[in-house]
Amino acid sequence: MDIFNLLDLIGGLCLFLFGMSLMGQALERSAGDRLKILLGKLTTNRIAGLAAGLCVTAVVQSSSATTVMVVGFVNSGLMTLRQAINVIMGANVGTTVTAWILSLAGISSGNFFVKLLKPSSFTPILALVGIGLYMFAKTSRKRDVGMILLGFATLMHGMESMSSAVSGLRSLPEFQNMFVAFANPLLGVLAGAFLTAVIQSSSASVGILQALASTGAVTYGAAIPIIMGQNIGTCVTAMLSAIGANKNAKRAALVHLSFNVIGTAVWLSAFYIVKRILLPPLLEEAADMTGIALFHSVFNILCTAIMLPFADRLETMVQKMIPNSECMEQTEELDDRLLGTPALALAQCGRVMDTMARTAISALKGSMSSVVKLNKETAQQVRDLEEETDRLEDVLGTYLLKLTSSQLGENESARATGYMKLIGDYERIADHAVNILESAEELEQKGIGFSEQAKKEYEVIANAVEDILRLSYAAFKNEDLRAARRTEPLEQVVDELRETLRTNHILRLQKGRCSVDAGFVWLELLTNLERVSDHCSNIAGCVLDMAEHTMNIHQNQRRLRDSGEEYEQELRELRLKYRLPLQATAEKQ
Repeated sequence: MDIFNLLDLIGGLCLFLFGMSLMGQALERSAGDRLKILLGKLTTNRIAGLAAGLCVTAVVQSSSATTVMVVGFVNSGLMTLRQAINVIMGANVGTTVTAWILSLAGISSGNFFVKLLKPSSFTPILALVGIGLYMFAKTSRKRDVGMILLGFATLMHGMESMSSAVSGLRSLPEFQNMFVAFANPLLGVLAGAFLTAVIQSSSASVGILQALASTGAVTYGAAIPIIMGQNIGTCVTAMLSAIGANKNAKRAALVHLSFNVIGTAVWLSAFYIVKRILLPPLLEEAADMTGIALFHSVFNILCTAIMLPFADRLETMVQKMIPNSECMEQTEELDDRLLGTPALALAQCGRVMDTMARTAISALKGSMSSVVKLNKETAQQVRDLEEETDRLEDVLGTYLLKLTSSQLGENESARATGYMKLIGDYERIADHAVNILESAEELEQKGIGFSEQAKKEYEVIANAVEDILRLSYAAFKNEDLRAARRTEPLEQVVDELRETLRTNHILRLQKGRCSVDAGFVWLELLTNLERVSDHCSNIAGCVLDMAEHTMNIHQNQRRLRDSGEEYEQELRELRLKYRLPLQATAEKQ
């Protein structure tokens, strides 16, 4: 083997790893919503969790990626440790799919139809179709399909390059002696663990082993311990991701390590006994790609079979190894570990967005009630809620900026943009809550009171604002497009109420029934309520935009207002519902 073979090997390895990463990322984007649904509906049912872990890992082509995702879910409180154990076990089985795909490169036959199954025969066609879709397709979903095909073609080309580059090693005594040393099971396990820890992918390290096996110098006696060690090495990624996480997330990473170490210890002991006592001739035979893929699957299935009944004890063991502290830990609101899976990261953002929305709405309701009856406890609560809304805006804004810097699909991009707009609207609603509270405090400090007629008018517009808050929140929370469409006519009614109440105030002012100081507070109050309704309209518009994958709120709002009789009928009903009480003949404000 000369320097040029070494360069071919390095190039092939780089293409192999790049193709695997490319295909996995495109698969994640393409299956994003389904991935979210699959993990979102997890229960404590062991088989369901096992199947979820298997399917997700088969999609993303990496048990390490799935386990990091699980650590992030546990850290955010979206998944329990019990659920995580089942998913991690399933991930170990799902990762074996890659080895079976790579084993296709080992097909050799003179039969025409069998040769068609060899990747070198069909990957050029896949690459041609993939580059066509990626360059010329108009939708992101089709471009992702093109990226999947390109990633697969690149991966298989890298595999072929590695196999060709190492083919000359079969005649080197040093190469053969190296694998004779690995026939020592313990050394084989350490070698497999080290290689996988370095490249942080058991699928990739199994692929490298398959490429080396194509030389014919790797026996099953040497390959089997290496495969066992690869399961331990893949735990490094999850252990690193758990640094700085809460205790449950660290336990999830420790479960992954414990599961693989115990499984390897049990089956390595069995392998050593069989090797010493029975001396099966299979162990001296040269391993091929299909044989490695088969053992990789059998080993992981056997590990899962012996550990699945003891999942409860595994949970108890890691809880004892990482005990609870006296004070309860808070889960992280947004976890960077999920940024690699945009659909799941956005689902996490949606949950924090919901918290922010409810916080802003609570602040506004508290401030509106303070206009009628002010007390210090409610006033402080409103200010605390407004500060919490500001904090959540910063957290969400920073996280969404990180998320949008990665490559997103069309759906994810529209949702991320919508969330960026929504956090601004909910933050402004909380700001208006403080403004309304300050108006209530000014009334208290100056000893100003509203007449019964003014109180009735305030009650009407306050009820309308509460109603539009409810509708816009329902639109956001449940992605309720009907509620989103009903928000727009109500916003128009609030606008009309504000203008009518301003006119009523001016008439009272002209007749000397209203003081100037009370008038300033009244107008400020109306302005803040009307602006809250504007933000509610923006929220509903964002929901409609996200559903249609567009970001043109004003166009959608104009379209709603021009929608004809249905809109006008809704408007008439709302005007009737929120009609003002008759003006009193004599009133003082």
